[in-house]
Amino acid sequence: MSKHPAIFLDRDGTLIEDVGYIKLPSQINFFGNVYQALNLLQKNFILIIITNQSGIGKGELTSDEVDKVNTAISERFAAEGIIIKKTYVCPHTKENNCKCRKPNPYFLHQASEDFNIDLNNSFFIGDHPEDIYCAQQAGVTGIYILTGHGIRHYHELTQKPVIKANILEAAKFIINQIKKV
Repeated sequence: MSKHPAIFLDRDGTLIEDVGYIKLPSQINFFGNVYQALNLLQKNFILIIITNQSGIGKGELTSDEVDKVNTAISERFAAEGIIIKKTYVCPHTKENNCKCRKPNPYFLHQASEDFNIDLNNSFFIGDHPEDIYCAQQAGVTGIYILTGHGIRHYHELTQKPVIKANILEAAKFIINQIKKV
């Protein structure tokens, strides 16, 4: 069975506005270009969300609240014809030193097993250095976008990855890359 490439997506600051701990679906604000970007990408890639939700570990959110928000996100995408294969959630804080929190590539490897993903031909789009470090550790191409925390944490990048203004620019870059192959 042949392996499939994937687009790994950070959630807050990449797909939706990062407004802090989101407890309710009514707090979700999608970036205006996200539907166009994901429609472009899903023609060639499996779409998977990987999100750190430390608010659970800090007691600011419940797992149920996060699940409801993630379900609402997936349902809104589905209404636009976009299929999110799975959303992987790390509920831990940095202090927990767990294996699933980005920048650890645990969920990328788990998704690779779950969906037969070719990590070497996959991409990770995110607005935080942890997303890029996670991608690098898994052999995935990281694309850093300047929405969400992107501009604020740009100076923390130790190696400069591909950098794009937003998710649509990242999607166009990826499509151009696969056309060259």
